[in-house]
Amino acid sequence: MSQAFRLKQAIEDAVIAGEFLPGDRLDEASLAERFGVSRTPIREALLQLGSEGFIDIRPRRGAIVSVPSPTRLFEMFETMAEVESACGRLAARRLTPENDAAMEAAHRACEVAARAGDSEQYYADNRIFHEAIYRASCNGFLADQALALHKRLSAYRRIQLRARNRLLQSLQEHAGVLDAIRAGDEQLAATRLHDHVLVQGERFSDMVLGLAERQRSAIAGGRSGTTKSRAAE
Repeated sequence: MSQAFRLKQAIEDAVIAGEFLPGDRLDEASLAERFGVSRTPIREALLQLGSEGFIDIRPRRGAIVSVPSPTRLFEMFETMAEVESACGRLAARRLTPENDAAMEAAHRACEVAARAGDSEQYYADNRIFHEAIYRASCNGFLADQALALHKRLSAYRRIQLRARNRLLQSLQEHAGVLDAIRAGDEQLAATRLHDHVLVQGERFSDMVLGLAERQRSAIAGGRSGTTKSRAAE
């Protein structure tokens, strides 16, 4: 994992935790000082985040935090679930030995990471697993759309994997998806992928509510700090 990629993830974590608010400017010099690095890997990390739509890169303003509202985030996950569901359905219909082998290899890598409790490595292998399903759909346009949305949601999908027992649960869901695709059961493959991405019920709701609470707390803290500064003046 490159230094820029590690910094990218650290900045994602800080934004999701509410340390940076929507509209805040991410200053390269300040971030370099915060993480004890030069500005070059910070710039690379910000460019990666910009390419994934996690932040906005604006002329003369630089990198600006762009965090979706909880409602928007839910809508994005809902769309992602539908897109991946379509990929699973087509993969079950069009599976080739080559794509089957790619999914199997990624699944085995996920298994090793899950048994080790390594959520970061699991996420990297998990991404490869999902990309293998996109390719297995044998629909290049659909695969491109799935990959673009996956990138846009990558930070939030990665954070979810830190929940208690989520790695092993995710691994079991992968196994179910693979079984359905290999069996040629289009509807079952679609349903299992849909449920896997959406992370049904309380787990996803808790994540959304937690995000909203962090944003409210951060905004309240910012207002409090502003009030204190004005009072001191």
